[in-house]
Amino acid sequence: DHHTLDGLNVHGNIIDEINAHKDRFLYEVLLTAQGARRQPLNFIITTAGVYDPTTIGWEQHDYAIKVLEGIFEDDSYFAFIASADKEDDWTDPEVWKRANPNYGVSVKADYLEDLCEKAKRSPAFVNAFLRYHLNIWTEQSDRVIDMDDWKACGDPIDESELKGQPCYAGLDLASKIDIAALALWFPDTKKVIWRMWVPGDNVMERVSKDRVPYDAWIREGYLKDTPGNVIDYDFIRAEVNQLSDKFELLECAYDPWGATQLAIQLQDDGVTMVECRQGYPSLSEPTKELLKMVKGHEFSHGGNPVAKWMAGNLAAREDPQGNLKPDKSRSAEKIDGIAAFINDLSRSIRNLNEEQDYGELLVL
Repeated sequence: DHHTLDGLNVHGNIIDEINAHKDRFLYEVLLTAQGARRQPLNFIITTAGVYDPTTIGWEQHDYAIKVLEGIFEDDSYFAFIASADKEDDWTDPEVWKRANPNYGVSVKADYLEDLCEKAKRSPAFVNAFLRYHLNIWTEQSDRVIDMDDWKACGDPIDESELKGQPCYAGLDLASKIDIAALALWFPDTKKVIWRMWVPGDNVMERVSKDRVPYDAWIREGYLKDTPGNVIDYDFIRAEVNQLSDKFELLECAYDPWGATQLAIQLQDDGVTMVECRQGYPSLSEPTKELLKMVKGHEFSHGGNPVAKWMAGNLAAREDPQGNLKPDKSRSAEKIDGIAAFINDLSRSIRNLNEEQDYGELLVL
């Protein structure tokens, strides 16, 4: 009962089975009770749970993965995860060993064999076996980008070398209290550069609550804070116009939800604005193209850490026909920059296809 714990002065916490915590309040009370301690220490222990991006258990698991993968640098946070991979054969004893470091000692082989046989006979028991004995978070949206492949596409980009080159812009505004993102795709050189904005007044609240280093990204120039507690669209408008003067901006694709007024203003400024509806017909081909380029290391994203974070968050939804599109509702956290890039690719691919069709007509 977290309501009875105010006033604690705690040196160390051992928080067990955090995946079972109904909310984050007990966790926060225990950690904020260490303000007077010079070297507080917290152990957080858990088996996997049911995937839910709103829970403190998944939040800690996801943060641990990002620390281990180098997406976040946090020397105060040591993480160790023993688990099977989701694509592994869960009936294989060799897989059991990876998920159970004490296999054959306190975790008996015959015990796991019995449970595995039960799971084979009862599909309803499979998820329990995966969670409690292979440490796999069930019902998790599959992350669609392999971060090793993403890292391999991180060659540095000198924006001055792109001056005057043709490019497509993709704009994702999400909501006025969240991250807004612009991606510029240069098809001739296979490079993408980014601009992202966040309301300046609530940056530190986000850092504390979300454990995402917005403040560091702002200091390093990868994220810009606009004045006030909502996104200043005039700020974005001015920057898009500056970029239009610097590069040959062919088109700017945007999600019409919440962006109509800014799109009208930019159109009046001379930017060619094109709606990009967020359904399968518009997004499937560019989503697949993005995944293909990442897998084949066919482009450069410049190593932008905000884009890296968003790429690691990306989940996709597939329809019965095999079409794909980004799924913000199932993605662990923000993916706005990647969504903006996919908007880019939608126009680049559409125009390339039209040029090829026209060329074939000329031949005929």
